[in-house]
Amino acid sequence: MSAATGKAAPVRAGSWTVRLRGRLSGLVPEGQALPDRQPVYVASWIYVFGVLTLAALLVVVATGAVLAMGGATWWHTSSLGHFVNSMHLWSVEIFFAVMVVHLWGQFWMAAWRGRRTMTWVTGVIAFVTSIAVSFTGYLTQTNFDGQWIGAEAKDGINSIGVGGVFNVLNPGQMLLWHVLLLPVVVAVLVVAHVVLVRRHGVVPPIDAPDPSPGVE
Repeated sequence: MSAATGKAAPVRAGSWTVRLRGRLSGLVPEGQALPDRQPVYVASWIYVFGVLTLAALLVVVATGAVLAMGGATWWHTSSLGHFVNSMHLWSVEIFFAVMVVHLWGQFWMAAWRGRRTMTWVTGVIAFVTSIAVSFTGYLTQTNFDGQWIGAEAKDGINSIGVGGVFNVLNPGQMLLWHVLLLPVVVAVLVVAHVVLVRRHGVVPPIDAPDPSPGVE
């Protein structure tokens, strides 16, 4: 805004903020970001598992944040910490259980149809990355179970030549991979996956017409 005239300065067409705003506004069609209606086939139980996966992931993140505030060994000496750790464990178990059902359900529905290839790819990569997050979590239990898992895993990790940068016997390094590096990757993939679902719509059953905008 001009101080002299009180009028807004003209927006430059080449401004990076204009380009970024245009790109963000074009990510999801209007009305699809938070739709209040869905096609009738979404009432099928198979479509519930994607939402259940997201819900379980939120519990995983919330309980993991509480554990991080208490420290790596807090849950060994605190009844509250033990309870939160148990919630973290079981939310992870539920997360993987419903995510596997979601993955197989979408596989048999050929969820990559209708320009949804990247939706499928981001979901699969998020699943594989989540396994790595879970693995590093087991390595940071600070108990004999975590020590045994690390000792058994080191030979396999070293055999593929990454033991120098991914030392499973270093609990401090594994803790940082578990609470920072890998979760950031999962978060980016999940956000991209959800945006793509909203952009291209929920994949219909194979024998149903596709009502999603821009899909032939």
